[in-house]
Amino acid sequence: MPRRNALQFPDHRACEALTGLTLNQLPSDGSLGRVRQYAQGAYVWQIGDSADRIYFLQRGQVAVMVSDPQGREVTLQSILPGEPFGELCYCLPKGGQRPTDSRVILNSEVVEISLDDFVSYLQHHQEALMALMVTFCLRLSDAERRSEILTYRGAEERLGRLLLQLAATRGQSTPRLESQVILHVSHDELAQMAAMSRPHITVTMGKLRSRGLVQYERNQPLMVNVSALNAYLAEIDLPERK
Repeated sequence: MPRRNALQFPDHRACEALTGLTLNQLPSDGSLGRVRQYAQGAYVWQIGDSADRIYFLQRGQVAVMVSDPQGREVTLQSILPGEPFGELCYCLPKGGQRPTDSRVILNSEVVEISLDDFVSYLQHHQEALMALMVTFCLRLSDAERRSEILTYRGAEERLGRLLLQLAATRGQSTPRLESQVILHVSHDELAQMAAMSRPHITVTMGKLRSRGLVQYERNQPLMVNVSALNAYLAEIDLPERK
């Protein structure tokens, strides 16, 4: 088999905070776009809807999804407050249609901006234009990593590498334990991101916990031991490299 390198995910959270496109680049007086409220489970858009606007999440949580050939939903992006989504409308021809669904995970408040209005805004605000470019680069990088993760057939390898990616991009560091990272993600969300069933995630997470690679309890955030998980994945990857 071709050799695969153990994935080491760079931590670009600081880069996102400083240079990525966020609500901070929009006018503070609310003159650009309109605010819309969405209840949990509602769709911001569905496959086939017109790709003619961009969104910014003010409050709550939204996911961008597709369905695999078996009809299972796979989460492509999990959007957090302050972040844009729907930006791929720029990559489609005028009048193009959405190839994904966007569903609300928690009750959310969203700023909706027409594509024409946002393009006009970018033409006069170079800082926002540069931030949009950085956002495209970051998301392309994450998408490439996620694609590689999904090529792994072993459940522990796939889930372990997904946890490392989330730790690098979404994790919260713990000052007293440098190798431990906090993730606010449910087993259901992990199942959708890893294209695995919910029961399979539960069994695999139990195996990782028994090895001391993750810690979690009911109603508590997930703790990932990044250094230990990296070492474990490198170890089980050795037979494949030979």
